[in-house]
Amino acid sequence: MFDTRELGRRPGAMKKVSRSVEAPASLGNEVIGVPEGAPVELDLRLESVMDGVLVTGTARASVKGECVRCLEPLGQELEADFQEMFSYPDADARVREADAGDDAEDEEDTLFLEDDMFDLEPVLRDAVVLALPMQPVCQDDCPGLCSECGARLADDPDHHHDAVDIRWAALQGLAESIQDGEKDNMGGADAGVDEKQEK
Repeated sequence: MFDTRELGRRPGAMKKVSRSVEAPASLGNEVIGVPEGAPVELDLRLESVMDGVLVTGTARASVKGECVRCLEPLGQELEADFQEMFSYPDADARVREADAGDDAEDEEDTLFLEDDMFDLEPVLRDAVVLALPMQPVCQDDCPGLCSECGARLADDPDHHHDAVDIRWAALQGLAESIQDGEKDNMGGADAGVDEKQEK
């Protein structure tokens, strides 16, 4: 929560605020996010305008998650910019009269000052989540995991499996049984030769 009383209501008044806050819960997505309670550095510019306070700012935080390719833990520095208008409660009537033809959805999206205070959490949450990488990777050329056994390919670049085309798998099995049969026959033939030599 931020107080705007010192700013006043005179249009054109401006105030800069820097603050470190603790990250709220669930500030991120399933793969990457800001850990709860981690510091978030905020640099804000509060500007008084006719109908409220325009808040422009930057949030900086360390995010933690896992690589979507190899599932290794990773950490990154995140910077998210945002801008939001917080309207005065008494400006609500003027806004409704001026925008009588607009959709009701616009009214729901409007944020208001309460007792000259504004809650930055919903704005911060939207800005950070939108700034997070959709598919975070530990390095740009991360090879990921082996699709056969799950081994991490970055640890063993020469890792491979002799892949058999499933269309030829039946023939491969037949070829192996023929080879096994030939070995058995050859073993019997060798034994017969040895017996003859002994006689």
